[in-house]
Amino acid sequence: METFFKMAKRGSSTSQEVRAGVTTFLAMAYIIAVNPIMLAAAGVPTVPAVTSTCIGAGIMTIAMGLFANRPLACASGMGINAVVGYTLANVAGGDWHAAMAVIFLEGIVILALVLCGLREAVMDAIPASLRHAIAVGLGLFIAFIGLKDGGVIVANQSTFITMGSVRDPNFLVAIISTVATIILYAKHVKGDVLWGILIGVAASYLLGVGVMPAGVVSPLDFSSFGAPFQADASGVAGIVKVFGNPTLLVFVFSLMMSDFFDTMGTSVAVAKQGEFLTDDGKVENINEILIVDSAAAAMGGLMGASSITTFVESASGAADGGRTGLASVTTGILFIVAAFFAPLIAVVSSAATCGALVMVGYLMMTDVSEIEWTDPLQGFSSFMTVACIPLTYSISTGIGLGFITYVLVALATGRTKEVKPLMWVAAVAFLISFLVA
Repeated sequence: METFFKMAKRGSSTSQEVRAGVTTFLAMAYIIAVNPIMLAAAGVPTVPAVTSTCIGAGIMTIAMGLFANRPLACASGMGINAVVGYTLANVAGGDWHAAMAVIFLEGIVILALVLCGLREAVMDAIPASLRHAIAVGLGLFIAFIGLKDGGVIVANQSTFITMGSVRDPNFLVAIISTVATIILYAKHVKGDVLWGILIGVAASYLLGVGVMPAGVVSPLDFSSFGAPFQADASGVAGIVKVFGNPTLLVFVFSLMMSDFFDTMGTSVAVAKQGEFLTDDGKVENINEILIVDSAAAAMGGLMGASSITTFVESASGAADGGRTGLASVTTGILFIVAAFFAPLIAVVSSAATCGALVMVGYLMMTDVSEIEWTDPLQGFSSFMTVACIPLTYSISTGIGLGFITYVLVALATGRTKEVKPLMWVAAVAFLISFLVA
């Protein structure tokens, strides 16, 4: 095991990796309950959705650990599953099989781009300041997710967002989880992030908002597997409908852009915590990471789980000491086990994981000092990236606006020679995707 994962070389150990894998799983476990709810809106039956969510996440996360040997975990992506549930299926005439076919094709296209080297080349074309800005923006985004899901910040009609009610038990659970994590981190307690989550779970029961499991064992149902090639009542396979519907083909392009750059941002965020981000902002083993992530997108569509992608919550496990693929293998095994015990996983509320995500956000802010703020070309495009990732609640949108800003400032200042060709291509592609969205 040591020879394969190289734990000692990376300053880790088996126990540290397993603990980090558990931390990542607990930070991601909400997807087991949330994804089936999202997919139900598209017409995907609940039990098959739970099975495909868990098994898909488990298989691809283990693949990430074995192939890339980095602490990244994969599961059905939030955002894309909402598109599948509330938009794609409607455009496809209510056929969720066709919606999954769009996801499947999008994954195949991205995989082809990775294998021909284009996806990695685009990452290499990004200026160092923008790479650091992506990490900072992701940190703010992760913290924002934690605070929102914990009820610490809530929607407000007048001010868009505001602080939640201190009388809300979930608010208190989130604060307890966060304070506990901060104290444990400050005292250099091993497993501070994991302990923070567990303290949050305990607090949820003490405050009367803990969810009692509806059961222990849940059945498995593999009927959604092969969804793109299944037919609805009309007798036409989902993938055939996609090729006959230009609007669905546009969605293939739009979702490809989202997946393409979401993973780029996530890998930078996790690499920063896992200590495999180089001084110039490049992610080590990025090609292997991108291959697995791209295959995961196609696998998600094939299994009827929506697009499976690298989760930014993986940074919580990396912050808890994860340095190798053993952490991912641990997370993946837990997802597969969870397929049989999904009701028990529901006891981990999003409020209980607030501290873990806030801590990751804090740790990722250190990259802000690496950005060349005094240079308008580097500084302003970095600012747009940092601001727009959390404010638009979209990694890819924030990155896209940063890219477009970089190109526009270069044009305005006569510094176009500093813009690499693929940055022009990426900026134009983002502009097109925004216009057709």
